[in-house]
Amino acid sequence: MEQRSTQRTMRASAPHTQVNIPDISDEEYDDVWPPRLPTSTRRYRGDTTTNTGSFSADVQATGQGEHPPARTASKSVVPPRRTAAQASSDLKPVDPDTEAIFNSRHRVSLAKHRQDPRRLHWLGYVGLGLIVTLLVMLLGWIALSFFNSWWTVWQDDLHYGRPRTFQVDRAIGHNDSDASPSHFIALNLNRHVEVIEFPGGDPTKAKVYMGPILTGSGQDLSPVTLTFKDVNGDGKLDLVVNVQESHFVLINDNSQFRPPHQGENINT
Repeated sequence: MEQRSTQRTMRASAPHTQVNIPDISDEEYDDVWPPRLPTSTRRYRGDTTTNTGSFSADVQATGQGEHPPARTASKSVVPPRRTAAQASSDLKPVDPDTEAIFNSRHRVSLAKHRQDPRRLHWLGYVGLGLIVTLLVMLLGWIALSFFNSWWTVWQDDLHYGRPRTFQVDRAIGHNDSDASPSHFIALNLNRHVEVIEFPGGDPTKAKVYMGPILTGSGQDLSPVTLTFKDVNGDGKLDLVVNVQESHFVLINDNSQFRPPHQGENINT
């Protein structure tokens, strides 16, 4: 009977056996374990918990009065994976303003590289400016020359007509007077200069004097004019034929005009 009662007492007291496991506070738990671990590490912790539970069961199954050694808190001996550590280091917060500035600068530099891959030296711009200036000046000079030529021809058409004709009245002593002066007509007929004189205004006594033949481009439209001047100092008015910058002299001699003799003193 005593033996049975002793066994009952032992069986009754066995379930009340407690294992003194040190209490780990939340702060110590946070210091021991990292805040976030990879999936593989968390699985390992689950396995460890399971093993711990079984270890507790084994401890409870031990004999009465035996206490297991106290467990000390220790860090996990399994290090985190290298990929997990690298991922955690790469995931750094980025300032949205800094990212926007970087993206805008990157886009601007890329646009400049695409639009202007090779920048021209400033001397190149100076050379281009000089070339453009010379071309503008050349075109302006050509346009001005063309306009001047056209304006001159148009003015000559108004004053001298075609063929170019010039007329003047002057008393020079060839059966004429101030009341009835002689009439002169100068023509540029197909580059041939001709002077027609009507002494005293009488066409029946007309005289024709042949002048030089004009050569050169546009000389068929050059007007011919007449002036009267005493070029040899004999007191008579001589005839001067003017074609542009050239002057041809006819000497007044015996009621008519003649070309000057060689060595004759002429002052035009």
